[in-house]
Amino acid sequence: MKYDSVIINGKIVTPNKVFEGELAIKNGKVAAIGKKLSTETEQVIDAEGQFVLPGMVDAHVHINEPGRSDWEDYHTGSQALAAGGTTSMVVMPLNALPARTTANEFNRHRAIAEGKSYIDFALYGGLVPGNLDEISKLAAAGAAGYKAFMATTGTDIPGDFKNVDDYELYRGMQAIQKTGLRLSLHAENPVLTDRFAEEKIANHQTKIQDYIDSRPPMVEVEAVLRALYFAKMTGCKLHFVHLSTGEAVEKVQEAQAQGQDVTCETCVHYLTLDTDDFQNIGPLAKCSPALRTKDVQAQLWKKVQEGALNAVTSDHSPAPASMKANPNDNIFEVWGGISGAQNNVDLFYDVAVKSKRLTILQFVQLIASGPADLFGLKSKGSLEVGKDADIIFLDPTQSYILSNDDLYYKNKFSAYEGFEIHDRITRTILRGKFLLNQKVKGEAAYADDTDTTQTIHN
Repeated sequence: MKYDSVIINGKIVTPNKVFEGELAIKNGKVAAIGKKLSTETEQVIDAEGQFVLPGMVDAHVHINEPGRSDWEDYHTGSQALAAGGTTSMVVMPLNALPARTTANEFNRHRAIAEGKSYIDFALYGGLVPGNLDEISKLAAAGAAGYKAFMATTGTDIPGDFKNVDDYELYRGMQAIQKTGLRLSLHAENPVLTDRFAEEKIANHQTKIQDYIDSRPPMVEVEAVLRALYFAKMTGCKLHFVHLSTGEAVEKVQEAQAQGQDVTCETCVHYLTLDTDDFQNIGPLAKCSPALRTKDVQAQLWKKVQEGALNAVTSDHSPAPASMKANPNDNIFEVWGGISGAQNNVDLFYDVAVKSKRLTILQFVQLIASGPADLFGLKSKGSLEVGKDADIIFLDPTQSYILSNDDLYYKNKFSAYEGFEIHDRITRTILRGKFLLNQKVKGEAAYADDTDTTQTIHN
């Protein structure tokens, strides 16, 4: 067979082993993994002793187009993801305006993404108050799953994404169960978080520690337990996004042991940053759930090492700089979201593999094959013959200090600015097509077209 291209001299990470050999690409697919394949191609790509990995599948990304494109649009957001080694994203139904809670909006958002995204994508539908009639329509339109908030969210702006109360959540689970899709939940108790915040503000306690205290671990654990019981009663498949505590993960494990179909993820920032970092970084590190103490973070890491989580994601939640400023010295007024998608792979590799907490195979399971399995993305997530040639090179010998000049976001700031990262993504390939080559800082080349993007869940 004559291959389109062959990658040589790389450490190829397959689902079961690290293979020092060659990987051949034909018609956008992995055609072969073996030895001496380069004799059958004219295009040779030298990986120079780097890891050759499947591209990340980031299962938790917020793109704010349409309606809030000044926060992040598909062009800038997907560029940042590709630059960081992500080749597929699953996009949340907020904070676009209107939110993706109807089949009509779903189709409109998909058309926008198909015209602007550098990487492949799947789209969530939303469960919000009053849209039960749209649940089956969203499934028919191609939704990868549904997202709902138990915590308070949204504004009074028409079309904004709103959280559900217990009744709406229960009825929503009944409707979603009939589709066979999974409901992803932001699990925090809204009564407790809102009232704790009101108390703090009334007492003029508006510092970072006050925000942390207003969203303690128990609000996550309680909401997880409540949602698990509702799902048990309805038979709805559940996924918990961005869990920040080992205790919450343990509750998921207990439900799994009892036969419930439930999965969970955490995010790079919960494994990288703690409350001390929040104090040092400031508003750029505000998120919800809040960052945790070192002790709570250690418990979460233990669960990650046990293999109890299905994915590690970014929860990339961008906003304009004005929304991350804190002119009134009131952290409760600051937008709660971290821009982190561009550093999913390299930063997580640093704290997971270089630190020897995880093996490279466990790492790939969490960033690629696990999330691909969650959403039925059968052609994504691993380097196997017949799957899409979504490939990244990771050089574990390079180091760089992240600056805003490195960032592709619409709003070029990140909680990780100033971090020294001890590895680097040097090449990103989508279905056999070059997207980004970045050998060293200051020498980057980006493919300036988007005509290969496609929806990956229908």
